[in-house]
Amino acid sequence: MPGQLHSALLHWYQGHKRALPWRNTSDAYRILLSEVLLQQTRVEQALPYYERFVQKFPTLAALASAHLEEVLKAWQGCGYYARARNLHKLARQVVSLGQSLPQSSAELRALPGIGPYTAAAVASIAFGEPVAAVDGNVRRVLSRWFAWENPGPKQVQQAADTLMAELVNPGSQAHPPDGSLPGDWNQALMELGAAVCTPKKPRCEACPVASFCRGRQHPERYPAARTRPQKSLELAALVLQGPQGYHLELRQGPVLGGLWGVPMEEGPGALERLLTRFGLEKAEPVGTVRHDFTHRKLSIQVYKAPYEAKENPRQRPLSKLDRKILSLVETESLRL
Repeated sequence: MPGQLHSALLHWYQGHKRALPWRNTSDAYRILLSEVLLQQTRVEQALPYYERFVQKFPTLAALASAHLEEVLKAWQGCGYYARARNLHKLARQVVSLGQSLPQSSAELRALPGIGPYTAAAVASIAFGEPVAAVDGNVRRVLSRWFAWENPGPKQVQQAADTLMAELVNPGSQAHPPDGSLPGDWNQALMELGAAVCTPKKPRCEACPVASFCRGRQHPERYPAARTRPQKSLELAALVLQGPQGYHLELRQGPVLGGLWGVPMEEGPGALERLLTRFGLEKAEPVGTVRHDFTHRKLSIQVYKAPYEAKENPRQRPLSKLDRKILSLVETESLRL
């Protein structure tokens, strides 16, 4: 039965897989870049960033030689900037040692920002290592196949490992059209989850392996939905503008570190602290910007004040949040 499952899914994948640029290369760097992008970004959104990034930094060495600010500028708008910072750090670490990307998932996991999934995906796709890569799509597919409502990470990983071991066993009945067995299998599972076995309204009638699925009668039960509470925060942003530009600051911290933005403070007395910092007595209220991160919902009261400022925001890497704030101020100015 496992051999029939493998064969059916692999043949479906070869005929239905999306034509994506990182599937037309054996370059481990470009495969790594695609996997890092897809950690928190949908394929459709990731495509232009991937193209822009490889045009700007076509090799790992080119990325390593770039300044971090240049890297963040190329990543601008994609969000989750720790990915770009870690990718840059990884490139510098590998290139400084005069090496290329390691070929095993264990060695890849030792690099900055590389977790179990990314390491397994790159090792299997770029180097053919028989290691199972488990992302959200794979978790959902396996949960439905085995009718698991609340599977633990170890349970899912063990099932994925077992399927991979059966695939590469000499006695396996799976015969994909090319020789990239582990990488194709991992991508086939992910593709099935993205295109057919979707979170809502899965297209079971189009599934090539529906006959193997124990949860096909009630697929949306598997796995049970997971809720992530979001913390609400209130902040104040002070847009300081002069005839030649804005005052921008280099941000610190894990979320927006390395990007530039307008001065911002959180909590009671936030505006007063901002005014004191810049020796100002008052600022004009502009409006409110709302912005959501994965675990945080932000409500930012935006103020503006004249200031001797010269920064051009188009020449700095800015977060989407800061671009929304500046856009609000510019729109309000046009109305006056």
